[in-house]
Amino acid sequence: MTNLLVAIRNIIDNPVNELMTYYKGTNRANNMGDALEKYIKDVLCGLKNDVSDALRDKIYTENFSYLGNSNNPPDLIIKNGDAFEVKKNESLSSAIALNSSYPKSKLYSTDSRITDDCRQCEDSTWESKDIVYAIGYNPKDTKELRAICFVYGDCYAAKKEVYEKISLKISDGISSIDGIELVKTNELAKVKKIDPLGITDLRVRGMWHIESPVKVFGDKFKISRDKSFSLNAIMRTEKYNDFPDSDKQTLEKMGVVFDVLIKSPDNPAKQISAKLISYEK
Repeated sequence: MTNLLVAIRNIIDNPVNELMTYYKGTNRANNMGDALEKYIKDVLCGLKNDVSDALRDKIYTENFSYLGNSNNPPDLIIKNGDAFEVKKNESLSSAIALNSSYPKSKLYSTDSRITDDCRQCEDSTWESKDIVYAIGYNPKDTKELRAICFVYGDCYAAKKEVYEKISLKISDGISSIDGIELVKTNELAKVKKIDPLGITDLRVRGMWHIESPVKVFGDKFKISRDKSFSLNAIMRTEKYNDFPDSDKQTLEKMGVVFDVLIKSPDNPAKQISAKLISYEK
């Protein structure tokens, strides 16, 4: 079965900078965000752009248990493996827009924002999955994929209770207002019949952002101005150790795997052992 290390090896073997040109004429990418998501799926499956749509869909089915939609996380789940959330950004330093979903250290089946199809996507019931944020950097007004970062959520985001506590306090504050009619919602709140005629509603939505991993791990990642493409990935050492030995050895022979220490997302006073995979061309 595929995994992130397989995808990284495939990117190093066949990096593609012009994704829109790469997918042009296949009807598989309408914009750079679509193209990036297709590319992540393809490199996980070891596919190039010359395969037929029928074969591509067959191989997707063999490798993925869930392929998501634009409204609900995640974007994909590897069969019995990790979940991926794919994001495109135009600047290396700009914050990543997560919209109504707070940052996730892991993906939980109890998350009200995922679909029932996602919860039931595998033969056995799952409670949590490791999640990878795959972030591609596409400079404004270009079709160029300048850099890509893969960051495991437990290196990047705090435990879910940190974010849920804030959301609940906001929702509780709204619900304490006298004389309003609340409606059950996955958003922070939905208030019905605000005005005397009862014709005005209010939706209160969270719009979450998180700092770019290029800023968070700026002292670890390598993104050189004189290089056309950079790849950086970071994960906890224990996660790296769980990957198949053959996949680890392939990257280690390339000289792209490094030992680093990173701050714990739950306690910045504590450092945790991590693996950095870094490649430039």
